[in-house]
Amino acid sequence: MKNFVQRGENITVTAPAAVASGDPVLIGALFGVANCDAASGAPLVISTTGVFVLPKAMTDAVTVGAAVYFDAAEAEVTTDDAEGANPMVGHAVSAAGNPSATVAVRLSV
Repeated sequence: MKNFVQRGENITVTAPAAVASGDPVLIGALFGVANCDAASGAPLVISTTGVFVLPKAMTDAVTVGAAVYFDAAEAEVTTDDAEGANPMVGHAVSAAGNPSATVAVRLSV
């Protein structure tokens, strides 16, 4: 196919801020997980598919299969879409009670 660019599981973007490997990254509506450390403005590879353990809102009780949204202000996932302000980034693949700091999430494209 002449117009194929890449599979898209990992893509290179410009880091919107300094990030560490494993950090959640939101650029516009594009969400992924940083594959490495990067300074603001540097090239950064993010994974856009797969299952990742991500920081979550401590008070959320998350069930398997629950839709998960990204709260950019808190740099964590949440079950609250904030009336459409938080973009959906995937579904929980593990349960995580209140309080807990992380949850396993399958990213959705």
